[in-house]
Amino acid sequence: MAISISVVLLLVILTVVFLRNGALKMSHAVVCVLLGFYLASTSMAPTIHNGLTATADIVSGLRP
Repeated sequence: MAISISVVLLLVILTVVFLRNGALKMSHAVVCVLLGFYLASTSMAPTIHNGLTATADIVSGLRP
């Protein structure tokens, strides 16, 4: 749960930064949000979740 909240928070921060800099238009942000909701309701959602979890596990296991 903590990883998904962290990812969502990071994406929100990036979206706000891109919107303020003019690199991301509001219409593009809306399309990205709608795509996210669409993917969450498909059968790909568990695969995406598992992939993100595996990636987070790999990154957290790295030693600098």
